[in-house]
Amino acid sequence: MGRGRQKAKAQRQARDIKYYSPSTDLSALERELGVGSDHHAQKPERHETSYDDDYSDYDELTKKYSEDEDDD
Repeated sequence: MGRGRQKAKAQRQARDIKYYSPSTDLSALERELGVGSDHHAQKPERHETSYDDDYSDYDELTKKYSEDEDDD
């Protein structure tokens, strides 16, 4: 008989925890994260990256080795 009560209590506690929704203080969250109200109006800057610069060394190596194979 004791196990049934324990199981029912555990289920009730689990259900209470699952559906518990405390009130959220959004202004306190903004202060904690350091986000101001002006942040929403600004668009983030996009950084243009040139992939050609990243692979320029690779291109030089492939040209070098492809020229060596043509000499055979």
